[in-house]
Amino acid sequence: MPNRTSRPTSARPAEPAPARRPHHPLRGGPAPILTACLLWGTTGTVSSFAPAGAPAAAIGCAGLALGGILLLLTSRGARSLPARCTRSERRLLLLGAFAVAGYPVTFYPAVARTGVAVATVIALGSAPVFAGLLAWLTGRARPTARWTGATSAAVLGCTLLVLGPRLTGAGTPIDLTGVLLATFAGLSYAVYALIGGRLITHGHESGAVMGALFGAAGLLVLPFAPFVDVTWLGTVRGAAVAGYLALFTVYVAYRLFGHGLRRTSASAATSLTLAEPAVAAVLGVSVLGERLPYLSWCGLAVLGLGLVLLAVPAKGAVTEGR
Repeated sequence: MPNRTSRPTSARPAEPAPARRPHHPLRGGPAPILTACLLWGTTGTVSSFAPAGAPAAAIGCAGLALGGILLLLTSRGARSLPARCTRSERRLLLLGAFAVAGYPVTFYPAVARTGVAVATVIALGSAPVFAGLLAWLTGRARPTARWTGATSAAVLGCTLLVLGPRLTGAGTPIDLTGVLLATFAGLSYAVYALIGGRLITHGHESGAVMGALFGAAGLLVLPFAPFVDVTWLGTVRGAAVAGYLALFTVYVAYRLFGHGLRRTSASAATSLTLAEPAVAAVLGVSVLGERLPYLSWCGLAVLGLGLVLLAVPAKGAVTEGR
């Protein structure tokens, strides 16, 4: 109801609001995340060029330490973020940093014990499930029928893609300890994706959040350096591999991932990252000369269908946490 006691105002016409560019449904969230997946998918191929004898865990930790510290130093507001956070947000930052550090510590040993294919499908296949369940348990969002169906298709396609060659009876035997380590890697990824998404929806800049999480994680893995062989870093090939992993698969990829989390739910984001095994498989065929059976190509098609369902939002869909 208008205030009758207020003084009359001039009849000057209101200034038109600045025109907004139409928001494309893929540009703000899924596209940066899928681009990050393209970079993550190169990890296995690039790592294969490391000098012989370089420990898998050392390769992963070197990339995280160098890339994480680079993110911390170059992301605006990353170093001052803890001071601007509430006490509960600082606890989330600490938990997220441990989760980020926990991924290479568990994933790369899982690869060494049970092979790249099995470790990848378990870690990346379990991450969306963990993310959806954790979002539900913390009251962030309930899994929708669309998310459940799309994620199930993506997990099935991912399984067929990477396990297709093993169904012929060839390949490395599955190790139970390796399976458990890969599962913990999937949980670690889901945890820091959810924490990063929550801090971003609280109003913190995505670059600052990713820089703080990965910078702290990079510092956390540095104490492991004396216990692993790092002499390979002194070679030209070793330095090139570590530099690529740090710059592209950590620094650039996680800046894109953080940007994507601004408009994509963490559960959907972790499901979208199931594109990584597809990229790794294509690179394996085209660069390393590997061959995929017909069943794996079918899995690639099913995986693509699930990713399309996740990337193109339904009409009226609301991003969780917003």
